[in-house]
Amino acid sequence: DTIIAENIADVILIGEPAEIQAKAAELNLTHIDQARIVNPNKPEEIQKYVELFYELRKAKGISMEDAAKTAKNPLYLGCLLVKAGEADGQVAGAANSTGNVLRAAFQVIKTAPGITAVSGAFIMQLPEGSPYGEDGILVFADCAAIPAPTASELAQIAVSANRTAKSLANIAEPRIAMLSFSAKGSAKHDNVTKVIEATRVAKEMDPS
Repeated sequence: DTIIAENIADVILIGEPAEIQAKAAELNLTHIDQARIVNPNKPEEIQKYVELFYELRKAKGISMEDAAKTAKNPLYLGCLLVKAGEADGQVAGAANSTGNVLRAAFQVIKTAPGITAVSGAFIMQLPEGSPYGEDGILVFADCAAIPAPTASELAQIAVSANRTAKSLANIAEPRIAMLSFSAKGSAKHDNVTKVIEATRVAKEMDPS
């Protein structure tokens, strides 16, 4: 409701209109009627997304019937809206596991060119006046998707975090820190060597 009221973004809601409107009334949300609502239970509303999902997954052996069933899932439908160019992003995860959210994104949106590792990033805003980060904004990656990344995956995560910092956190020139438990070479360990190698690969992937 605040996003709409402050004109931060155009909002698309996925669900039954009557349920959404009833919940909005219960919570005294007065701007929800300005959001676009896509009803996953109306076949005529989601048919083009069903067809898009079928085209994306037919090489994997999916049937049109299974595509229709999967496209009704809000996680997949949201990703299909992004894939179709009708949305710039999807907000999900409060009522779904990270695995389910990422699975839908990986099957529909896929990874950016040159990236094979799916990763996530947390954007943290510190209290006003904080000397840390970019105007108090820090980006932490990857804290959810890959528990033990290889050097190559770690490099891809760093490059992806750089892009996230630019596009979502509006940080013009991100400064990327690659962390291990070694302080300036104080420890020798495979996990330290991995971070050193990841830094080298990340610099090759994106010299900036």
